[in-house]
Amino acid sequence: MTAQDRSRHRGPGVPAGRMMASEQQSVLEPDVPGVRVGPAGSGRAPRPAPAARLTAALRARRRWLVPVLVVLLLTQMAAAMVTTAVEQTPTVDEPVYVATAADYLHEHRLRYNPEHPPLGKLVIMAGIAVAGPHYDPSYRGDQGQVGRHLLYSSGNDPWRVMLWARLPVIALTLLFALVVFAFAGELLGTAAGLLALALYCFSPDLIAHGSLATLDVPATGFVLTSAWLVWRARRRPRLYLPLAGAALGASVATKMSALPAVPVLMALAVLSVWGPRPGRARRAVAAGAVMAVTAVAVVWLSYLAVDPRLRFVPAGPVPAVHGLRGALVGLMPFPEAYRAGMRVQFALEDLPWQGFLFGHLYMGSRWYYLPAALLVKTPLGMLALWAAGAVALVAVRRLRPAAPYLLLPPAVLLASAMTGSRDFGTRYALFVPMFLAVAGAAVAAVRWRWSRPAAGALVLFVAVSSLRTFPFYLPYSNEAFGGPARTHLRLHDSNVDWGQDLGRLADRLRDRYPGQRVWLVYKGSGVPAYYGIHASDPRKVPQGEVHGLLVVSDSWVAKARGRLAELIRSSRAVDEVGHSITVYRR
Repeated sequence: MTAQDRSRHRGPGVPAGRMMASEQQSVLEPDVPGVRVGPAGSGRAPRPAPAARLTAALRARRRWLVPVLVVLLLTQMAAAMVTTAVEQTPTVDEPVYVATAADYLHEHRLRYNPEHPPLGKLVIMAGIAVAGPHYDPSYRGDQGQVGRHLLYSSGNDPWRVMLWARLPVIALTLLFALVVFAFAGELLGTAAGLLALALYCFSPDLIAHGSLATLDVPATGFVLTSAWLVWRARRRPRLYLPLAGAALGASVATKMSALPAVPVLMALAVLSVWGPRPGRARRAVAAGAVMAVTAVAVVWLSYLAVDPRLRFVPAGPVPAVHGLRGALVGLMPFPEAYRAGMRVQFALEDLPWQGFLFGHLYMGSRWYYLPAALLVKTPLGMLALWAAGAVALVAVRRLRPAAPYLLLPPAVLLASAMTGSRDFGTRYALFVPMFLAVAGAAVAAVRWRWSRPAAGALVLFVAVSSLRTFPFYLPYSNEAFGGPARTHLRLHDSNVDWGQDLGRLADRLRDRYPGQRVWLVYKGSGVPAYYGIHASDPRKVPQGEVHGLLVVSDSWVAKARGRLAELIRSSRAVDEVGHSITVYRR
Protein backbone atom coordinates (compact mmCIF):
# COMPACT_ATOMS: atom_id res chain seq x y z
CA MET A 1 0.00 0.00 0.00
CA THR A 2 1.45 3.40 -1.02
CA ALA A 3 1.65 6.45 1.23
CA GLN A 4 -1.19 8.02 -0.79
CA ASP A 5 -3.33 4.91 -0.29
CA ARG A 6 -2.67 4.94 3.44
CA SER A 7 -3.65 8.59 3.63
CA ARG A 8 -6.86 7.86 1.77
CA HIS A 9 -7.67 4.95 4.13
CA ARG A 10 -7.25 6.92 7.30
CA GLY A 11 -9.25 9.86 5.98
CA PRO A 12 -8.49 13.58 6.00
CA GLY A 13 -7.13 15.16 9.11
CA VAL A 14 -6.00 11.93 10.82
CA PRO A 15 -2.27 12.02 11.53
CA ALA A 16 -0.22 8.97 10.62
CA GLY A 17 1.06 8.64 14.19
CA ARG A 18 -2.46 8.23 15.54
CA MET A 19 -3.21 5.68 12.84
CA MET A 20 -0.17 3.61 13.82
CA ALA A 21 -1.08 3.81 17.51
CA SER A 22 -4.55 2.62 16.68
CA GLU A 23 -3.15 -0.36 14.77
CA GLN A 24 -1.06 -1.38 17.80
CA GLN A 25 -4.10 -1.64 20.06
CA SER A 26 -5.14 -5.19 21.02
CA VAL A 27 -8.00 -6.61 19.01
CA LEU A 28 -9.65 -7.57 22.28
CA GLU A 29 -8.95 -4.25 24.07
CA PRO A 30 -12.15 -2.41 24.94
CA ASP A 31 -13.04 1.09 23.91
CA VAL A 32 -12.37 3.79 26.48
CA PRO A 33 -15.49 4.07 28.63
CA GLY A 34 -16.97 7.25 29.96
CA VAL A 35 -16.64 9.62 26.96
CA ARG A 36 -19.67 11.84 26.59
CA VAL A 37 -20.71 12.49 23.02
CA GLY A 38 -22.07 15.98 22.36
CA PRO A 39 -25.28 16.55 20.42
CA ALA A 40 -24.99 16.42 16.65
CA GLY A 41 -24.47 19.80 15.01
CA SER A 42 -23.74 21.54 18.28
CA GLY A 43 -20.58 22.99 16.80
CA ARG A 44 -18.45 22.38 19.88
CA ALA A 45 -16.32 19.52 21.05
CA PRO A 46 -17.94 17.18 23.56
CA ARG A 47 -16.83 17.64 27.13
CA PRO A 48 -15.16 14.44 28.38
CA ALA A 49 -16.37 12.83 31.57
CA PRO A 50 -13.99 12.76 34.60
CA ALA A 51 -13.21 9.08 34.00
CA ALA A 52 -12.30 9.87 30.39
CA ARG A 53 -10.09 12.80 31.44
CA LEU A 54 -8.28 10.54 33.92
CA THR A 55 -7.85 7.87 31.25
CA ALA A 56 -6.51 10.44 28.79
CA ALA A 57 -4.03 11.73 31.37
CA LEU A 58 -2.82 8.23 32.12
CA ARG A 59 -2.44 7.46 28.43
CA ALA A 60 -0.34 10.59 27.99
CA ARG A 61 2.04 9.27 30.62
CA ARG A 62 1.91 5.65 29.47
CA ARG A 63 5.37 5.74 27.93
CA TRP A 64 6.96 5.90 31.35
CA LEU A 65 4.12 4.86 33.68
CA VAL A 66 3.66 1.33 32.37
CA PRO A 67 7.38 0.38 32.50
CA VAL A 68 7.64 1.88 35.98
CA LEU A 69 4.67 -0.15 37.24
CA VAL A 70 6.06 -3.32 35.65
CA VAL A 71 9.44 -2.75 37.30
CA LEU A 72 7.83 -2.05 40.67
CA LEU A 73 5.75 -5.22 40.58
CA LEU A 74 8.70 -7.35 39.50
CA THR A 75 10.94 -5.74 42.13
CA GLN A 76 8.40 -6.49 44.85
CA MET A 77 8.19 -10.13 43.79
CA ALA A 78 11.96 -10.46 43.43
CA ALA A 79 12.54 -8.98 46.88
CA ALA A 80 9.99 -11.33 48.43
CA MET A 81 11.49 -14.39 46.73
CA VAL A 82 15.12 -13.54 47.45
CA THR A 83 14.35 -12.79 51.10
CA THR A 84 12.51 -16.08 51.39
CA ALA A 85 15.34 -17.94 49.68
CA VAL A 86 17.91 -16.42 52.03
CA GLU A 87 15.99 -17.22 55.23
CA GLN A 88 14.67 -20.72 54.53
CA THR A 89 16.52 -23.98 55.10
CA PRO A 90 16.24 -26.81 52.53
CA THR A 91 12.75 -28.15 51.96
CA VAL A 92 12.05 -31.86 51.57
CA ASP A 93 12.71 -32.15 47.82
CA GLU A 94 15.43 -29.56 47.30
CA PRO A 95 18.51 -31.57 48.40
CA VAL A 96 17.58 -34.27 45.88
CA TYR A 97 17.46 -31.79 43.00
CA VAL A 98 20.61 -30.01 44.14
CA ALA A 99 22.58 -33.26 44.41
CA THR A 100 21.30 -34.43 41.02
CA ALA A 101 22.30 -31.10 39.49
CA ALA A 102 25.79 -31.43 41.04
CA ASP A 103 26.04 -34.96 39.62
CA TYR A 104 25.09 -33.62 36.18
CA LEU A 105 27.75 -30.94 36.48
CA HIS A 106 30.61 -33.15 37.64
CA GLU A 107 29.82 -36.65 36.37
CA HIS A 108 27.58 -36.02 33.33
CA ARG A 109 25.47 -39.06 34.05
CA LEU A 110 21.79 -39.97 34.39
CA ARG A 111 21.85 -41.61 37.81
CA TYR A 112 19.66 -39.88 40.40
CA ASN A 113 16.03 -38.73 40.40
CA PRO A 114 14.87 -40.43 37.18
CA GLU A 115 11.23 -39.73 38.12
CA HIS A 116 11.77 -36.16 36.93
CA PRO A 117 13.36 -35.27 33.57
CA PRO A 118 16.57 -33.24 33.64
CA LEU A 119 15.72 -29.77 32.30
CA GLY A 120 14.61 -28.19 35.58
CA LYS A 121 17.67 -29.61 37.32
CA LEU A 122 19.86 -28.23 34.53
CA VAL A 123 18.42 -24.81 35.40
CA ILE A 124 19.36 -25.40 39.05
CA MET A 125 22.78 -26.58 37.87
CA ALA A 126 23.54 -23.05 36.63
CA GLY A 127 23.47 -21.87 40.23
CA ILE A 128 25.40 -24.89 41.46
CA ALA A 129 28.14 -24.12 38.94
CA VAL A 130 28.54 -20.65 40.46
CA ALA A 131 28.43 -21.91 44.07
CA GLY A 132 31.04 -24.56 43.27
CA PRO A 133 30.34 -26.97 46.15
CA HIS A 134 32.58 -29.93 46.77
CA TYR A 135 30.89 -33.08 45.47
CA ASP A 136 31.89 -36.65 46.31
CA PRO A 137 30.70 -38.95 43.48
CA SER A 138 31.89 -42.04 45.36
CA TYR A 139 29.34 -41.58 48.17
CA ARG A 140 26.79 -44.39 48.19
CA GLY A 141 23.21 -43.83 49.26
CA ASP A 142 19.80 -43.03 47.93
CA GLN A 143 19.14 -39.65 46.33
CA GLY A 144 17.96 -38.07 49.58
CA GLN A 145 21.06 -39.23 51.45
CA VAL A 146 23.29 -37.96 48.64
CA GLY A 147 21.64 -34.55 48.92
CA ARG A 148 22.14 -34.31 52.68
CA HIS A 149 25.74 -35.51 52.33
CA LEU A 150 26.43 -32.79 49.77
CA LEU A 151 24.95 -30.04 51.94
CA TYR A 152 26.04 -31.09 55.43
CA SER A 153 28.91 -33.59 55.27
CA SER A 154 31.14 -32.40 52.44
CA GLY A 155 32.54 -29.18 53.87
CA ASN A 156 30.04 -26.97 52.03
CA ASP A 157 28.01 -24.04 53.36
CA PRO A 158 24.38 -25.16 52.87
CA TRP A 159 23.09 -21.57 53.10
CA ARG A 160 25.29 -20.48 50.22
CA VAL A 161 24.69 -23.59 48.10
CA MET A 162 20.91 -23.39 48.52
CA LEU A 163 20.79 -19.68 47.71
CA TRP A 164 22.69 -20.15 44.46
CA ALA A 165 20.57 -23.19 43.58
CA ARG A 166 17.40 -21.14 44.08
CA LEU A 167 18.44 -18.01 42.19
CA PRO A 168 18.02 -19.48 38.66
CA VAL A 169 14.48 -20.57 39.53
CA ILE A 170 13.77 -17.08 40.90
CA ALA A 171 15.02 -15.56 37.64
CA LEU A 172 12.85 -17.95 35.62
CA THR A 173 9.81 -17.10 37.76
CA LEU A 174 10.33 -13.39 36.99
CA LEU A 175 10.62 -14.15 33.27
CA PHE A 176 7.31 -15.99 33.39
CA ALA A 177 5.83 -12.87 35.00
CA LEU A 178 6.74 -11.01 31.81
CA VAL A 179 5.00 -13.72 29.80
CA VAL A 180 1.86 -13.14 31.88
CA PHE A 181 2.08 -9.39 31.23
CA ALA A 182 2.64 -9.85 27.50
CA PHE A 183 -0.09 -12.49 27.14
CA ALA A 184 -2.74 -10.41 28.91
CA GLY A 185 -1.61 -7.22 27.20
CA GLU A 186 -1.93 -8.73 23.73
CA LEU A 187 -5.31 -10.24 24.48
CA LEU A 188 -6.95 -7.51 26.52
CA GLY A 189 -4.87 -4.33 26.52
CA THR A 190 -2.24 -2.67 28.67
CA ALA A 191 -4.41 -2.12 31.74
CA ALA A 192 -5.35 -5.80 31.76
CA GLY A 193 -1.68 -6.71 31.35
CA LEU A 194 -0.81 -4.75 34.47
CA LEU A 195 -3.69 -6.34 36.36
CA ALA A 196 -2.56 -9.83 35.34
CA LEU A 197 1.02 -9.04 36.31
CA ALA A 198 -0.14 -7.83 39.74
CA LEU A 199 -2.12 -11.04 40.31
CA TYR A 200 0.96 -13.08 39.40
CA CYS A 201 3.45 -11.04 41.42
CA PHE A 202 1.32 -11.04 44.59
CA SER A 203 0.37 -14.73 44.43
CA PRO A 204 1.62 -16.31 47.70
CA ASP A 205 1.86 -19.73 46.06
CA LEU A 206 3.98 -18.47 43.15
CA ILE A 207 6.26 -16.49 45.48
CA ALA A 208 6.62 -19.47 47.82
CA HIS A 209 7.50 -22.03 45.17
CA GLY A 210 9.28 -19.62 42.85
CA SER A 211 11.84 -19.06 45.61
CA LEU A 212 12.73 -22.76 45.90
CA ALA A 213 15.09 -24.96 43.88
CA THR A 214 12.20 -27.16 42.77
CA LEU A 215 10.51 -27.97 39.48
CA ASP A 216 6.89 -26.89 39.92
CA VAL A 217 7.13 -23.27 38.78
CA PRO A 218 9.46 -23.97 35.81
CA ALA A 219 7.23 -26.74 34.44
CA THR A 220 4.08 -24.64 34.81
CA GLY A 221 5.66 -21.51 33.36
CA PHE A 222 6.76 -23.35 30.23
CA VAL A 223 3.18 -24.56 29.67
CA LEU A 224 1.92 -20.97 29.99
CA THR A 225 4.61 -19.77 27.57
CA SER A 226 3.59 -22.42 25.07
CA ALA A 227 -0.07 -21.36 25.28
CA TRP A 228 0.92 -17.73 24.71
CA LEU A 229 3.02 -18.64 21.66
CA VAL A 230 0.21 -20.81 20.27
CA TRP A 231 -2.09 -17.79 20.54
CA ARG A 232 0.45 -15.67 18.66
CA ALA A 233 0.62 -18.36 15.97
CA ARG A 234 -2.84 -17.27 14.84
CA ARG A 235 -1.08 -14.55 12.84
CA ARG A 236 2.45 -15.91 12.27
CA PRO A 237 2.30 -19.72 12.56
CA ARG A 238 5.66 -20.41 10.89
CA LEU A 239 7.47 -18.34 13.50
CA TYR A 240 5.54 -19.15 16.65
CA LEU A 241 4.52 -22.80 16.34
CA PRO A 242 8.10 -24.15 16.57
CA LEU A 243 8.70 -21.85 19.54
CA ALA A 244 5.48 -23.05 21.16
CA GLY A 245 6.56 -26.65 20.62
CA ALA A 246 9.93 -25.89 22.21
CA ALA A 247 8.23 -24.37 25.28
CA LEU A 248 5.89 -27.35 25.50
CA GLY A 249 8.85 -29.70 25.26
CA ALA A 250 10.61 -27.74 27.99
CA SER A 251 7.65 -28.29 30.33
CA VAL A 252 7.55 -32.03 29.61
CA ALA A 253 11.35 -32.16 30.01
CA THR A 254 10.95 -30.61 33.48
CA LYS A 255 8.04 -32.58 34.98
CA MET A 256 6.10 -35.52 33.62
CA SER A 257 2.89 -34.13 35.09
CA ALA A 258 2.90 -31.67 32.16
CA LEU A 259 2.20 -34.49 29.67
CA PRO A 260 -1.62 -33.96 29.69
CA ALA A 261 -0.97 -30.47 28.29
CA VAL A 262 0.52 -31.92 25.10
CA PRO A 263 -2.73 -32.93 23.34
CA VAL A 264 -4.44 -29.76 24.58
CA LEU A 265 -1.84 -27.42 23.14
CA MET A 266 -1.60 -29.45 19.94
CA ALA A 267 -5.35 -29.01 19.52
CA LEU A 268 -5.03 -25.29 20.19
CA ALA A 269 -2.27 -25.12 17.57
CA VAL A 270 -4.64 -26.69 15.06
CA LEU A 271 -7.30 -24.15 16.06
CA SER A 272 -4.87 -21.26 15.66
CA VAL A 273 -3.92 -22.24 12.12
CA TRP A 274 -7.34 -23.42 10.98
CA GLY A 275 -9.44 -20.64 12.49
CA PRO A 276 -12.49 -19.54 10.56
CA ARG A 277 -10.80 -19.85 7.16
CA PRO A 278 -11.75 -22.79 4.94
CA GLY A 279 -9.24 -25.03 3.20
CA ARG A 280 -6.74 -25.05 6.05
CA ALA A 281 -7.24 -28.64 7.27
CA ARG A 282 -3.95 -30.01 5.98
CA ARG A 283 -2.01 -27.02 7.23
CA ALA A 284 -3.71 -27.21 10.62
CA VAL A 285 -2.83 -30.88 11.06
CA ALA A 286 0.75 -30.05 10.09
CA ALA A 287 0.75 -27.38 12.80
CA GLY A 288 -0.08 -29.96 15.47
CA ALA A 289 2.62 -32.25 14.12
CA VAL A 290 5.20 -29.45 14.27
CA MET A 291 4.30 -28.86 17.91
CA ALA A 292 4.66 -32.54 18.78
CA VAL A 293 7.92 -33.13 16.91
CA THR A 294 9.54 -30.02 18.38
CA ALA A 295 8.45 -30.96 21.90
CA VAL A 296 9.87 -34.46 21.57
CA ALA A 297 13.15 -33.04 20.21
CA VAL A 298 13.49 -30.74 23.24
CA VAL A 299 13.02 -33.68 25.61
CA TRP A 300 15.79 -35.61 23.84
CA LEU A 301 18.07 -32.55 23.87
CA SER A 302 17.63 -32.15 27.63
CA TYR A 303 18.92 -35.69 28.20
CA LEU A 304 21.71 -35.27 25.66
CA ALA A 305 22.82 -32.12 27.49
CA VAL A 306 23.50 -34.27 30.56
CA ASP A 307 25.17 -37.18 28.80
CA PRO A 308 25.61 -37.20 25.00
CA ARG A 309 25.88 -41.00 25.20
CA LEU A 310 22.59 -41.29 27.14
CA ARG A 311 24.00 -43.77 29.66
CA PHE A 312 21.34 -44.57 32.22
CA VAL A 313 22.76 -46.02 35.44
CA PRO A 314 20.03 -45.60 38.07
CA ALA A 315 21.11 -45.55 41.71
CA GLY A 316 18.07 -47.61 42.70
CA PRO A 317 15.86 -50.25 41.13
CA VAL A 318 13.32 -49.21 38.50
CA PRO A 319 9.97 -50.94 39.11
CA ALA A 320 8.27 -52.90 36.36
CA VAL A 321 4.92 -51.62 35.12
CA HIS A 322 2.52 -53.97 33.37
CA GLY A 323 -0.80 -53.76 31.60
CA LEU A 324 -2.03 -50.70 29.77
CA ARG A 325 0.28 -48.34 31.64
CA GLY A 326 3.30 -50.45 30.76
CA ALA A 327 2.26 -50.51 27.10
CA LEU A 328 1.84 -46.74 27.03
CA VAL A 329 5.25 -46.19 28.60
CA GLY A 330 6.82 -48.47 26.01
CA LEU A 331 5.27 -46.44 23.17
CA MET A 332 6.61 -43.09 24.38
CA PRO A 333 9.08 -41.55 21.87
CA PHE A 334 11.46 -40.54 24.64
CA PRO A 335 14.84 -41.78 25.94
CA GLU A 336 14.95 -44.90 28.12
CA ALA A 337 15.70 -42.79 31.20
CA TYR A 338 12.44 -40.87 30.66
CA ARG A 339 10.44 -44.09 30.30
CA ALA A 340 12.10 -45.46 33.44
CA GLY A 341 11.08 -42.30 35.28
CA MET A 342 7.49 -42.84 34.19
CA ARG A 343 7.62 -46.33 35.70
CA VAL A 344 8.88 -44.85 38.97
CA GLN A 345 6.04 -42.32 38.93
CA PHE A 346 3.43 -45.04 38.39
CA ALA A 347 4.94 -47.03 41.27
CA LEU A 348 4.75 -43.96 43.52
CA GLU A 349 1.11 -43.47 42.58
CA ASP A 350 0.38 -47.04 43.70
CA LEU A 351 1.77 -46.50 47.22
CA PRO A 352 -0.58 -45.74 50.14
CA TRP A 353 -0.23 -42.06 51.10
CA GLN A 354 -1.75 -40.11 53.95
CA GLY A 355 -3.71 -36.94 53.32
CA PHE A 356 -4.93 -34.20 55.64
CA LEU A 357 -7.76 -31.83 54.82
CA PHE A 358 -9.81 -29.58 57.11
CA GLY A 359 -8.59 -31.40 60.22
CA HIS A 360 -9.22 -34.93 58.95
CA LEU A 361 -6.40 -37.44 58.42
CA TYR A 362 -7.12 -40.10 55.80
CA MET A 363 -5.44 -42.74 53.67
CA GLY A 364 -5.40 -42.38 49.91
CA SER A 365 -6.61 -39.28 48.12
CA ARG A 366 -9.77 -37.24 47.70
CA TRP A 367 -10.71 -35.97 44.28
CA TYR A 368 -11.68 -32.54 45.61
CA TYR A 369 -8.47 -32.02 47.60
CA LEU A 370 -6.77 -29.60 45.18
CA PRO A 371 -9.82 -27.33 44.64
CA ALA A 372 -10.32 -27.23 48.41
CA ALA A 373 -6.65 -26.46 49.05
CA LEU A 374 -6.69 -23.69 46.42
CA LEU A 375 -9.76 -22.22 48.11
CA VAL A 376 -7.80 -22.00 51.38
CA LYS A 377 -4.48 -20.80 49.97
CA THR A 378 -5.60 -18.21 47.41
CA PRO A 379 -6.27 -14.58 48.40
CA LEU A 380 -9.98 -13.80 48.44
CA GLY A 381 -9.66 -10.94 45.98
CA MET A 382 -7.80 -13.23 43.60
CA LEU A 383 -10.55 -15.86 43.80
CA ALA A 384 -13.12 -13.20 42.93
CA LEU A 385 -11.11 -11.97 39.94
CA TRP A 386 -10.51 -15.51 38.71
CA ALA A 387 -14.23 -16.27 38.77
CA ALA A 388 -15.24 -12.95 37.19
CA GLY A 389 -12.54 -13.19 34.52
CA ALA A 390 -13.49 -16.74 33.56
CA VAL A 391 -17.16 -15.73 33.27
CA ALA A 392 -16.23 -12.70 31.16
CA LEU A 393 -14.14 -14.80 28.77
CA VAL A 394 -17.05 -17.14 28.17
CA ALA A 395 -19.93 -14.65 28.27
CA VAL A 396 -18.52 -11.64 26.37
CA ARG A 397 -18.53 -12.39 22.67
CA ARG A 398 -15.45 -10.40 21.69
CA LEU A 399 -13.39 -12.09 24.45
CA ARG A 400 -14.53 -15.60 23.58
CA PRO A 401 -11.72 -16.38 21.08
CA ALA A 402 -9.21 -16.22 23.96
CA ALA A 403 -11.17 -18.51 26.29
CA PRO A 404 -9.81 -21.88 25.05
CA TYR A 405 -6.20 -20.68 25.36
CA LEU A 406 -6.64 -19.48 28.94
CA LEU A 407 -9.16 -21.89 30.42
CA LEU A 408 -8.68 -25.25 28.68
CA PRO A 409 -5.01 -25.98 29.66
CA PRO A 410 -5.47 -25.35 33.41
CA ALA A 411 -8.80 -27.21 33.41
CA VAL A 412 -7.26 -30.33 31.83
CA LEU A 413 -4.15 -30.19 34.02
CA LEU A 414 -6.24 -29.71 37.16
CA ALA A 415 -8.51 -32.63 36.23
CA SER A 416 -5.42 -34.79 35.70
CA ALA A 417 -3.83 -33.70 39.00
CA MET A 418 -7.07 -34.43 40.87
CA THR A 419 -6.76 -38.11 39.91
CA GLY A 420 -3.35 -38.39 41.63
CA SER A 421 -2.81 -40.29 44.86
CA ARG A 422 -0.63 -37.70 46.62
CA ASP A 423 -2.58 -34.95 48.39
CA PHE A 424 0.51 -32.96 49.32
CA GLY A 425 -0.18 -29.39 48.31
CA THR A 426 -1.18 -26.73 45.84
CA ARG A 427 2.25 -26.98 44.22
CA TYR A 428 0.65 -29.69 42.06
CA ALA A 429 -1.77 -27.04 40.71
CA LEU A 430 0.38 -23.94 40.16
CA PHE A 431 -0.95 -23.72 36.61
CA VAL A 432 -4.19 -22.41 38.14
CA PRO A 433 -2.75 -19.14 39.56
CA MET A 434 -0.55 -18.71 36.47
CA PHE A 435 -3.23 -19.09 33.79
CA LEU A 436 -5.99 -17.47 35.80
CA ALA A 437 -3.83 -14.41 36.44
CA VAL A 438 -4.27 -13.75 32.72
CA ALA A 439 -7.90 -14.86 32.68
CA GLY A 440 -8.76 -12.73 35.71
CA ALA A 441 -7.51 -9.66 33.88
CA ALA A 442 -10.45 -10.00 31.47
CA VAL A 443 -12.45 -8.10 34.08
CA ALA A 444 -10.58 -4.96 33.04
CA ALA A 445 -11.72 -5.48 29.44
CA VAL A 446 -15.43 -5.60 30.25
CA ARG A 447 -17.36 -2.52 29.08
CA TRP A 448 -18.95 -1.80 32.41
CA ARG A 449 -18.52 1.49 34.21
CA TRP A 450 -17.28 0.04 37.48
CA SER A 451 -15.32 -2.95 36.19
CA ARG A 452 -11.88 -1.34 36.35
CA PRO A 453 -12.36 0.37 39.74
CA ALA A 454 -13.70 -2.90 41.16
CA ALA A 455 -10.77 -4.82 39.69
CA GLY A 456 -8.35 -2.29 41.13
CA ALA A 457 -9.91 -2.58 44.59
CA LEU A 458 -9.68 -6.38 44.47
CA VAL A 459 -6.03 -6.24 43.37
CA LEU A 460 -5.30 -3.92 46.29
CA PHE A 461 -6.97 -6.43 48.62
CA VAL A 462 -4.79 -9.17 47.13
CA ALA A 463 -1.64 -7.08 47.58
CA VAL A 464 -2.40 -6.32 51.22
CA SER A 465 -3.14 -9.99 51.98
CA SER A 466 0.07 -11.11 50.27
CA LEU A 467 2.29 -8.49 51.89
CA ARG A 468 0.93 -9.26 55.35
CA THR A 469 2.21 -12.84 55.15
CA PHE A 470 5.78 -11.78 54.30
CA PRO A 471 8.12 -13.65 54.60
CA PHE A 472 6.07 -16.77 55.46
CA TYR A 473 4.55 -17.47 52.06
CA LEU A 474 4.55 -21.27 52.18
CA PRO A 475 1.98 -21.54 55.02
CA TYR A 476 -0.24 -18.77 53.61
CA SER A 477 -4.00 -19.06 53.83
CA ASN A 478 -6.54 -16.33 53.21
CA GLU A 479 -8.46 -14.37 55.82
CA ALA A 480 -11.58 -16.52 55.58
CA PHE A 481 -9.55 -19.45 56.94
CA GLY A 482 -7.70 -17.55 59.63
CA GLY A 483 -4.50 -16.56 57.83
CA PRO A 484 -1.07 -18.28 57.91
CA ALA A 485 -1.18 -18.96 61.65
CA ARG A 486 -4.10 -21.36 61.21
CA THR A 487 -3.27 -23.08 57.93
CA HIS A 488 -1.88 -26.11 59.80
CA LEU A 489 -5.35 -26.81 61.18
CA ARG A 490 -6.66 -27.48 57.67
CA LEU A 491 -3.73 -28.55 55.48
CA HIS A 492 -0.29 -30.13 55.84
CA ASP A 493 2.92 -30.96 53.97
CA SER A 494 4.07 -28.39 51.37
CA ASN A 495 0.98 -26.28 52.06
CA VAL A 496 2.40 -25.43 55.48
CA ASP A 497 5.45 -27.26 56.66
CA TRP A 498 8.05 -28.53 54.20
CA GLY A 499 11.08 -28.33 56.49
CA GLN A 500 11.77 -24.68 55.63
CA ASP A 501 12.03 -23.28 59.16
CA LEU A 502 14.81 -25.32 60.76
CA GLY A 503 17.15 -22.33 60.76
CA ARG A 504 14.50 -20.10 62.30
CA LEU A 505 13.87 -22.75 64.96
CA ALA A 506 17.57 -22.76 65.84
CA ASP A 507 17.52 -18.98 66.27
CA ARG A 508 14.38 -19.14 68.42
CA LEU A 509 15.77 -21.83 70.73
CA ARG A 510 19.04 -19.96 71.13
CA ASP A 511 17.36 -16.59 71.82
CA ARG A 512 14.42 -17.60 74.02
CA TYR A 513 15.20 -21.04 75.45
CA PRO A 514 18.98 -21.30 75.94
CA GLY A 515 20.21 -24.39 77.77
CA GLN A 516 16.79 -26.10 77.93
CA ARG A 517 16.23 -29.75 77.05
CA VAL A 518 14.73 -30.12 73.57
CA TRP A 519 12.74 -33.02 72.13
CA LEU A 520 12.25 -32.74 68.39
CA VAL A 521 9.95 -34.35 65.81
CA TYR A 522 10.96 -32.64 62.57
CA LYS A 523 9.71 -33.05 59.00
CA GLY A 524 12.30 -32.08 56.45
CA SER A 525 15.66 -32.79 54.85
CA GLY A 526 17.75 -30.51 57.04
CA VAL A 527 20.16 -31.78 59.69
CA PRO A 528 19.20 -30.17 63.04
CA ALA A 529 22.64 -30.60 64.60
CA TYR A 530 24.25 -28.51 61.84
CA TYR A 531 22.16 -25.52 62.97
CA GLY A 532 23.02 -26.05 66.63
CA ILE A 533 19.84 -27.92 67.60
CA HIS A 534 20.78 -30.79 69.89
CA ALA A 535 17.60 -32.71 70.49
CA SER A 536 16.28 -36.23 71.02
CA ASP A 537 13.33 -38.04 69.48
CA PRO A 538 10.55 -38.30 72.11
CA ARG A 539 9.02 -41.29 70.35
CA LYS A 540 12.01 -43.47 71.23
CA VAL A 541 11.87 -43.12 75.02
CA PRO A 542 9.17 -43.73 77.66
CA GLN A 543 6.69 -40.88 77.85
CA GLY A 544 7.56 -40.13 81.48
CA GLU A 545 11.12 -39.18 80.49
CA VAL A 546 10.03 -36.44 78.11
CA HIS A 547 10.36 -33.14 79.99
CA GLY A 548 11.30 -29.68 78.77
CA LEU A 549 10.50 -28.39 75.28
CA LEU A 550 8.65 -30.61 72.82
CA VAL A 551 9.13 -29.20 69.31
CA VAL A 552 6.98 -30.71 66.55
CA SER A 553 6.63 -29.86 62.87
CA ASP A 554 3.00 -29.08 62.13
CA SER A 555 2.74 -31.83 59.51
CA TRP A 556 3.59 -34.30 62.29
CA VAL A 557 1.04 -32.63 64.54
CA ALA A 558 -1.59 -33.16 61.84
CA LYS A 559 -0.70 -36.84 61.50
CA ALA A 560 -0.05 -37.51 65.20
CA ARG A 561 -1.34 -40.83 66.46
CA GLY A 562 -0.44 -43.07 69.39
CA ARG A 563 2.48 -41.96 71.55
CA LEU A 564 3.11 -38.68 69.75
CA ALA A 565 -0.56 -37.69 69.97
CA GLU A 566 -0.54 -38.41 73.72
CA LEU A 567 2.65 -36.38 74.18
CA ILE A 568 1.05 -33.41 72.41
CA ARG A 569 -2.21 -33.71 74.37
CA SER A 570 -0.36 -33.70 77.67
CA SER A 571 1.76 -30.66 76.72
CA ARG A 572 1.07 -26.94 76.53
CA ALA A 573 1.75 -24.92 73.37
CA VAL A 574 3.99 -21.96 74.22
CA ASP A 575 5.41 -20.80 70.89
CA GLU A 576 5.40 -21.25 67.11
CA VAL A 577 8.07 -20.78 64.46
CA GLY A 578 7.27 -19.62 60.94
CA HIS A 579 3.67 -20.89 61.24
CA SER A 580 5.07 -24.36 60.53
CA ILE A 581 6.60 -25.61 63.84
CA THR A 582 4.92 -25.62 67.25
CA VAL A 583 6.83 -25.49 70.54
CA TYR A 584 5.21 -27.19 73.54
CA ARG A 585 6.21 -27.23 77.20
CA ARG A 586 6.15 -30.44 79.24
